Amino acid sequence: MATRRTLRALTQATSFLFTNPKPSLRSLPLPPFPNSNTSSPIFSNSTPPSALAQCSHLRYFSSDKNDDHSSDEDDSEEEEEDGDEVEYEDTDDVPVSSGKKVYTLEEKEAEAAAIGYRVVGPLQKDDDVFKPHEPVFAVVQVGSHQFKVSNGDSIFTERLKFCEVNDKLILDKVLLLGSATQTIVGRPIVPDAAIHAVVEEHALDAKVIIFKKKRRKNYRRTKGHRQELTKLRITDIQGIEKPQNVLTKKPSKAAKKEQEKVAVTA
Repeated sequence: MATRRTLRALTQATSFLFTNPKPSLRSLPLPPFPNSNTSSPIFSNSTPPSALAQCSHLRYFSSDKNDDHSSDEDDSEEEEEDGDEVEYEDTDDVPVSSGKKVYTLEEKEAEAAAIGYRVVGPLQKDDDVFKPHEPVFAVVQVGSHQFKVSNGDSIFTERLKFCEVNDKLILDKVLLLGSATQTIVGRPIVPDAAIHAVVEEHALDAKVIIFKKKRRKNYRRTKGHRQELTKLRITDIQGIEKPQNVLTKKPSKAAKKEQEKVAVTA
C-alpha cells in the first residue's frame, strides 16, 4: 500500500511539471515602487556619482605620483608672476646630529665638579708627579662612592666623563685628612684640600648576571652587565702637614754584643 501511494505521488508531480513549465524570471511582474513618479536609481541609465567625486580631498585616493594639486599649481604660478626667487640655505654648514649630546666647556666643567673632580690637562714626560710614599691618608668622594687613599694608591671608580688616559685630575671633595700627628675632619668638605691623581686606564668590571623569576608564571629573564670603570693613581695629597719619614738604623750585631758585655760587667 505504501509503495502504491508513493508511485501515485510521483506520477502526479511529474504530470504537473510537464503541464505547467517553470516560468522565467523575466516574465515575473515587478512590484511598483512607493514613489512611482521618481525614476528608480537601479534601472536608470545614468551612472551614479562616484564616492571619489564627492570627496574634496582627492590626493589621499590618487594612485598617480605625478598628480599635482590645484592649490600647489596656483601657488607656483603666483611665485612665477611675482618673479621672486626662493633662496635656500646651504646645508653644508649645518652640523649633523650624531645622536650624542654636544657639551660646551662650561657644561663639562660643571658636570665634572658635580661628580667631584677637575681635569687639569694631559700628563707630560717632564712632569714628576709620582713621589715617594708619604705617611698621610685621606677620604675622598667621587660620585656617590667614598675611598680611603694614600699617596701611590690606585682606585677604581665609575667611568669618568671628559677625561682620557694620562690626564691629570684634581679631586676636590675631600672629607677627611689624617696623618700620624693630626686629623682634619671636613664639614662636610675640608677647605683648601685637594688630591691629585692620574688616569691610568678605562676598563670593564667583571660580568654580573641578573636573573629574575616568578614562580608558576612562566617568567624568567636573564641579563648580563659589565660596569665601566676608570683606574686612578693617587700622586699627591695636599692640605695637611706631612711629617718627614725618619729612617732609624738598626744596630749591628757587633754593637749589640758590646752592649751586652758592658751590661754583664757592670
